Amino acid sequence: MAAPMKRCFRMIDIGANLTDPVFRGLYRGKQHHEDDFLDMLKRAKDVGVEKIMVTAGCLKDAKEACELVSKHEDIYTTIGCHPTRCSEFEKSGDPDGYMNQLLDIAAQNKQKIVAVGEFGLDYDRLQFCPKDTQLKYFEHQFEMVEQLQLPLFLHSRNAAEDFSAIIRRHRDKIKGGVVHSFTGTKEEAADILDQGLFIGINGCSLKTQDNIDAMCSIPTDRIMIETDAPWCDIRSTHASGKLVQTQFPSRKSDKWQKGCCVKSRNEPANIIQVLEVIAAARKEDITEMANTIFENTRKMFFPDSSH
Repeated sequence: MAAPMKRCFRMIDIGANLTDPVFRGLYRGKQHHEDDFLDMLKRAKDVGVEKIMVTAGCLKDAKEACELVSKHEDIYTTIGCHPTRCSEFEKSGDPDGYMNQLLDIAAQNKQKIVAVGEFGLDYDRLQFCPKDTQLKYFEHQFEMVEQLQLPLFLHSRNAAEDFSAIIRRHRDKIKGGVVHSFTGTKEEAADILDQGLFIGINGCSLKTQDNIDAMCSIPTDRIMIETDAPWCDIRSTHASGKLVQTQFPSRKSDKWQKGCCVKSRNEPANIIQVLEVIAAARKEDITEMANTIFENTRKMFFPDSSH
């Protein structure tokens, strides 16, 4: 397998679930290999990843994410409640208190929290949280948006109509945002863009030719890129697989060797593959495109950063 090429692209991974125990070598509670978290970060840096945004999807995640990002200069986090976790508001016995705890965490970690989220709607996984509960607490979290005055990190899966209606209803509160892990149609992309939002592209956004065609309909100055690690990797069976240029040596988790990635465990370094696929599919200059996407992201989530 070819070693990764040295690249000069500047990239920001807007979505990585770095609190997942697989990045510590733990899979379903079993230690398969040594903690390779720092190796994983170095691989990302080596391909040009300058910042990573950890996605927090509930109160517990937010606490863990803030503890993690406090130890790393170029890693940041979001704060909010994922649609599939919104039942936690009610299970806590005090929905307002649950949100106040999120707000307290935000107040204590102002320099490291860059977005409200991950929040939104997910009708593909109603077994985890009923539709009515998702709708109620998607709306409820706009109180947090209003207080924190941060951009949004949004999730929409098979819920475009309701998602759009809620965004439009709260548009005056929104200081920009991105709908991450986009897998919708060209029409859904156009609706998101019409609301002033950006669109996040990862491996799941590029599985089929229809996915790729929808991605190609989005202007470059409205795209951000992500891995959603450890999920959403680009695979050889995907329509995008043939467009990948950079490969990393990998081993199965139980046969892992130091210096290798873990097979099927996505990680931030693989964002280079997302960039390669987007550039090839759109027939755009990859360096110019990377610079535009980097600036899209920097201006939204890191406005005080000059580079």
